[in-house]
Amino acid sequence: MNGLIRPATPSDAASILAIYSPYVRDTAVSFEEEVPTLAQIESRIERTLQRWPWLVCEQAGEVVGYVYASQHRDRAAYRWAVDVAAYVSPTYRRAGIGRALYTSLFELLGQQGYYRAYAGITLPNPASVALHEAVGFGPVGVYKAVGYKLGAWHDVGWWQKVLPAPSPTPDEPPAEPRPFPLVQAEPGFSQALHAGLPLLNL
Repeated sequence: MNGLIRPATPSDAASILAIYSPYVRDTAVSFEEEVPTLAQIESRIERTLQRWPWLVCEQAGEVVGYVYASQHRDRAAYRWAVDVAAYVSPTYRRAGIGRALYTSLFELLGQQGYYRAYAGITLPNPASVALHEAVGFGPVGVYKAVGYKLGAWHDVGWWQKVLPAPSPTPDEPPAEPRPFPLVQAEPGFSQALHAGLPLLNL
């Protein structure tokens, strides 16, 4: 087994931007219309890691894919849910990177105390749909013609996954989700971080 899964750092911004830029520039996979700057990616990594995981997969020192979680909605009652996204270098597709990164991400989110993960996928995108359903997402619904990019309207499908957090009980409020830095200091962090490694085929 080769490859490494670890938390991202701002120094990974250039590698992450190299993977992400074509999705912004050439496709409707991302609804951003302008490629972000290196400083913007660095800021996004720093901001995300204050609350949620942002993980990268390395092969021989090269970042070949990444995954992260973010806020699902800003109303307080949504705070046990997250949105997630994964991007993989075209050179390393079909190497199990997306599944491996998501597996580690979900274990960490469960340790933090999150209960649901949501993924929005610009349609059609059979490869992304297959990845998300392979890691346990189920379809929720479709926003019809919700985004306009590259001269066309695009549908976005939404998928949901139940995370491996302790199940809430009807008569007790759930514990508050914990920030990612707190989980990093716990004994189970390394096991959760490496949960996806057996799925890599690098």
